[in-house]
Amino acid sequence: MASSAEEIAFAGAARQAEMVRAGEVSPTELVGLHLERIERLDPQLNSFRVVLAERAMLEAEQAEARLKGGDERPLLGVPIAIKDEMDLAGETTTFGTDGFPDPASADSAIVRRLREAGAIIVGKTLLPELALCGFTESATFGVSRNPWNPQRTPGGSSGGSAAAVAAGLVPIASASDGAGSIRIPAACCGLFGLKSQNGRVSIAPEGEHWNGLVAHGSVSRSVIDAALWLDVISAGTPDPGAPPPPERPFVESAKSAPGKLRVAFSTAAPRAAAPPTVSEEAKGAVAEMAGVLSSLGHTAAQQDPDWGMIGNNITPRYLRGAAEDFALVPEPDRLERRTRGFARLGRLIPDKVFENALRGIQVDAARINAIFDSHDVLMTPVMGGTALPVRRWEGRGALHTVLGMSRFYPYCVPWNHLGNPAMAVPAGIGAADGMPLSVQIIGRPGDEATLFSLAAQLEAERPWATARPPIS
Repeated sequence: MASSAEEIAFAGAARQAEMVRAGEVSPTELVGLHLERIERLDPQLNSFRVVLAERAMLEAEQAEARLKGGDERPLLGVPIAIKDEMDLAGETTTFGTDGFPDPASADSAIVRRLREAGAIIVGKTLLPELALCGFTESATFGVSRNPWNPQRTPGGSSGGSAAAVAAGLVPIASASDGAGSIRIPAACCGLFGLKSQNGRVSIAPEGEHWNGLVAHGSVSRSVIDAALWLDVISAGTPDPGAPPPPERPFVESAKSAPGKLRVAFSTAAPRAAAPPTVSEEAKGAVAEMAGVLSSLGHTAAQQDPDWGMIGNNITPRYLRGAAEDFALVPEPDRLERRTRGFARLGRLIPDKVFENALRGIQVDAARINAIFDSHDVLMTPVMGGTALPVRRWEGRGALHTVLGMSRFYPYCVPWNHLGNPAMAVPAGIGAADGMPLSVQIIGRPGDEATLFSLAAQLEAERPWATARPPIS
């Protein structure tokens, strides 16, 4: 290997794929490098549920044979991790629980697309039970920790993936987002994370998940990696009702200038059952980024979305989704008391209230998306501050946890409800605690292209991938 092992580990998935194609590093060297980092560093983080070292090395050898045959798949030989909510043939999909005893018989559609692109799966990452929480802790698998500070959470529910990528254990990892579960871990760990337009990525033969709240994507160190990943996993036949395909690959958007944009920014959060708690530092990151955007030629103006009573429609969808997932667990008695409490709350939602929430989606979208009549993107905080301490809600019941999370994580879930693409963009390091700061930027429905283009411009202006956590 011409470059140092650490430089290669933090190079990113797209760059690693280029290095493999150029012969600068072989797939076996690349996979072996990351497996060594996992073995050495993950005991401090607990980001992986299972590591598939032997299988990954065999696949790396196969990738080398394909390279000799002229194969040019976009992720050929690149090691990745899969969040443990996606089926991987022969492995149990735990969903963060001890309630699923049987291994999967086949790869999920997203895993299949990644394999077809040449990626090598080195393991499955941890999540909270049934992906319900904005932290990654469970009675079965313990506490996952943030590489920037092991006493802080890497967020959730894609916390294992975010911790692994931030520490250079893999260059990119799968993530999903039903209430902020891509953007929150990305923000906690100083990464880039984009929730695509709902319906962009097919999960066939399954239908929509959590009543349509969930979208799939990745957490990565760079914008181009996330764009490449989304190009791969969104390929194929779209589901009925899916957004129109992009005019060009997302990678091309990430390599193109966004033009002059009209940016609205706001720190006003939709009010839930209790008032949001947002630090001055989180608000300051939005103001500072507005200044950066202005310096790049964009216009930035303070403008609050017309949130109305959007929370009244979000909560029934989220809690009903929890109850529906709980009903599918083969051995539900093995789940935590809090998870069973989430399911009980979901079952308490009357059918009429749930049906009204679904009917309210279009009304909420028309009102809130009116901000895009005069602005191209909207910027808000991702969450109320930097990453919370681990075990913040340990021993607490479902209702207490839901209320606490709704106060600290109020900004993300509206865009799951409405469907718009939204991304977490690193915004420096907090002066108070040395933890990553982040802002959320939301686009018009179906317009991931503008977000990728803008994010790449910000990345070039204020490179964040060079910042590495102490555990790296």
